[in-house]
Amino acid sequence: MDTSGYHVEDRFPPLDDYLHLRQASGLTPFSAEAAAIGLKGTLFGVRVVQDDCIVGMGRIIGDGGCFFQVTDIAVLPEHQGKGLGKRIMAALVAYLRDNAPATAYVSLIADVPANRLYAQFGFEETAPRSVGMAMKIAR
Repeated sequence: MDTSGYHVEDRFPPLDDYLHLRQASGLTPFSAEAAAIGLKGTLFGVRVVQDDCIVGMGRIIGDGGCFFQVTDIAVLPEHQGKGLGKRIMAALVAYLRDNAPATAYVSLIADVPANRLYAQFGFEETAPRSVGMAMKIAR
């Protein structure tokens, strides 16, 4: 697995790159308006760059004290399978270890098979004690 030529930066991608990475990697798309508002809630984020192109990202959102959520882990399909997801997670977990209080609740919603990646960093399924739930806003 050759990861030469890639570097992880402690900066989150700008809006257009964020929207592109979500769409291209198969994550649920958001409108530009929603994303512009949501990105303001980023506590910490990283991007993976190769040859001045942003090819991956991940971020942490939350209140900075009690709750932290890992979200937006994405790598462009042509760059997957090279350990970039692991590098993104390592940077996010390092931030959490340095900045989150010991009593903080750190969570994420894992798509299968990405749950195997997250397990490598200490994340465990919470069921049956708790289960992830979601609600879609109907307009």
